[in-house]
Amino acid sequence: GVYDIHSPNIPSVEQMVELMRLAARRIPAERLWVNPDCGLKTRTWAEVDPALHNMVEAARRLREAFAPGTAAQA
Repeated sequence: GVYDIHSPNIPSVEQMVELMRLAARRIPAERLWVNPDCGLKTRTWAEVDPALHNMVEAARRLREAFAPGTAAQA
């Protein structure tokens, strides 16, 4: 996962993008799934909401970067 739900830290979009790029160096981008670490019950909604918004934005940026016809930089 790109979001450690056991930490109160809310990862930035840039932090998540970097983790996704690292994963894409070893796993083909078409086989990657972006998701939080297992479950969200240990966090408050005030922590979960911004973290999930950041995750969605990070995934959007990576999809755009890895889209066919673009020069993806894993």
